[in-house]
Order: sequence, then structure tokens, then C-alpha cells
Amino acid sequence: MKLLSNIDSVIARTLKTSILFDSFWERWLVHGIEQNDLDRIRNSFTSIENWTEGWLSVAKRIESSAVQMKEQQLWREAEYMYRVASLCYNLIHWIHPDRNSEKMNWYKECIRAFQYADSVSPIETRYVHFEVENHACSGRIRVPSHPVGCIIIVNPIDSTKEELFKYEMDFNCNGFVTVSFDGPGQGETYTLNGLRGTKNRWEYFMDRLIAFAASEFSDLPIHLFGTSLGASWAIYGSCHPQITKTAAVSPAVEFERLHLPAYFLERMDLSCTLVPEKRAMPDFKSLQYRSPVLVFHGKKDQMVLSPDMYRLYERLPAGKRLVEYDEEGHCCNNRLDEIRQRALRWFKLK
Repeated sequence: MKLLSNIDSVIARTLKTSILFDSFWERWLVHGIEQNDLDRIRNSFTSIENWTEGWLSVAKRIESSAVQMKEQQLWREAEYMYRVASLCYNLIHWIHPDRNSEKMNWYKECIRAFQYADSVSPIETRYVHFEVENHACSGRIRVPSHPVGCIIIVNPIDSTKEELFKYEMDFNCNGFVTVSFDGPGQGETYTLNGLRGTKNRWEYFMDRLIAFAASEFSDLPIHLFGTSLGASWAIYGSCHPQITKTAAVSPAVEFERLHLPAYFLERMDLSCTLVPEKRAMPDFKSLQYRSPVLVFHGKKDQMVLSPDMYRLYERLPAGKRLVEYDEEGHCCNNRLDEIRQRALRWFKLK
């Protein structure tokens, strides 16, 4: 167990990084946080209390707007605002790296606001789970009318199924069922159910997840879409015989060659083991590659360098494609809208 002083140090490093580096916020801005809201409260992030107060004020204001839109029967607007409010609660939960009561309570608020969004959405939502080592892995399925395929979204390792709601929206609007679970060390599965991430657990989780989606939607092609470490596990999943195609954005390669910020490693050590032989990373060299993979890479990625990406790409099977962006870094954050549309067009190709 981590000492409290170490936890406090991790939080302090994270807060300092959030104030000093604009790149810290790219992830949250592209996922729905408004720049004006961030600019108004960012300089106050000198303590966890200020972080909580700042994002709570934003969440309450946005959720109040969602209620008003719901009363006016502006369903789409209400749904979107509830999801952004949920993202603010997600940020409050995320700042806590350990599974304390504060983290759990704020994550429950995140889920609550997200389910309000589901309740006003025209798209059917199912809440589902399966077990890994007697721990529930929690997920959600979104089913549009007349679906043309199914996309399993594999989240980045330090993320939640609620964070990537824009991915769900884009895929659903194009007729795809979305299946999104919190894996070992992620979101509900970690924060509420206590399952940390390891290599073996992630292998079992991915195999179960694909089999689950294929059994639920046996008449549809099953695809994978993943980002960062989620993209690494999506590539692992591309070896499964029930996967048709995979899109992988900035897949992480061998762990020893990753350039990870110190604060991120310290956070990750709480939710996922960093013991070398047990780390939650696929063994790319031993995989039996099967189905086509579409890879997206930013040439300014400082976490996954281009030579490492090219070596991984060379291992992939026939039908692969590589799309590169000269000005993008890790996760190609500024091109994610375009990336999702390109992936959708590729999934639809026969």
C-alpha cells in the first residue's frame, strides 16, 4: 500500500503539471471541457480542494443548463450537457490516484450525470458486466436503430468508459453499436470494484470482451477502436478470429521504450502493476496477427517515437494502413474528430 505522503506527492505533481503545461489539457479539451471554463479556474489549482471546488462549480452550472434544456424538451442539447457535466465530475474523481472514499463518491456522481444523459437520449443504452477474477468489469452498450456494425471502444489505461462519449456519439450516429467497458485498473472496474490491471487480466478481459460482443451481435461485423495503451490492447484483440478490422491511435509499444511523465507513472502504479513481467502491455512479438489494422501516428509523439511505431507497424498483417500527422503528438488529439470519421469509412469498406 502507498503511504499517504506519497499519494500527496503524486497529487501535488499532477496539480503543478496542470498549471504549467498546456499539453496536459489537450485530452480533456477534445473530450468536451470548454476552454473558457478551464481558463477561468486553471490558475487556482494549487490544492486538491481548489481543483474540486473549481470543477464542481462548472459541473453544477452545466448540469443546471441540462435540466433547463430537458424541461424545454431539447433532448439532444440536454444529453450533451449532462455528458459534459459528467466529464467535470470525472475530473474531480480522476485527481485522486488511490481508491479513497472521495474518489469513489465523485465517480458515482460522474456515473449519475452520465445516466441522466442516457435517459434523454434516443439511442438505447444497456448496462452490462462480466467478471474477471471474481471482480465485475462494468460496461455499456449503445444500440442505434438499424445497426450496420459493432465497434468495441478500448479506452486509454488512465481513462473511463464515460470520458470518451464523443466517440460513442460519432459511431452511433453512423449506425454502429458501441460497446465500452472499464477494463482492469480503469474506471468503475478499478474505482468501485477494486480490480487492478495486469497483463494476464487484460488478456483475459479482451478475450471475454470480444466474445461477449460477438455473442450479443452475431449478425454484425465486430471492430475495435483504441487509443494509446487502449490501442495496444486493440491490436492484441485484432488477433481474435471474431474481429473484422481494428483502428489504433498512437498504440504504445514496449513499455521500457515509452517516454512517460513521472506523475503519470506514479498514478499508474496504483491502478496497474508496474512489475515488469506483469505490466498491462501485450507482448507484440508473440502475437499471431490476423485481421487488418489501421494505425494513426503523430510524428511529434514524444511518448511513442516514430522508429518504434514503424517497427510495430511492420509486424502487422496484410491489409494494414498507416496514417501520419506531421504536427500531432501522442493520441493525435487535434485530429481525433477526423480520425474517427476516417476509421468509420474504413470500417464500412467491404
